[in-house]
Amino acid sequence: METITKLEIKDNAFARQFETKVETGIVSLEYSFQEKKIFLTKINVPENFTDEDFISNFLKNIMEIAIEKKLKVVPILPRTVVFFKKNPSYKELLPPGIRI
Repeated sequence: METITKLEIKDNAFARQFETKVETGIVSLEYSFQEKKIFLTKINVPENFTDEDFISNFLKNIMEIAIEKKLKVVPILPRTVVFFKKNPSYKELLPPGIRI
């Protein structure tokens, strides 16, 4: 498994998003739940934030949360589809019938 830099991630259930702080603001990933699945719907980053390695690590941290909570992950966002392609070790989190 790839190295993961542990981030402090807040699950803001009210706003339905995972959040972490960066120097220029907050990076968040919006989600929705349906049964035991989490749908990843939108990534928000501060203006001029372009650190793709950070985003990838942020997503890895969220995958670990999904593993802990025994959730299946449905990547709606093209960016999360790319993440699964680059990180095949997380493909076990995909619900049956979803191929990437």
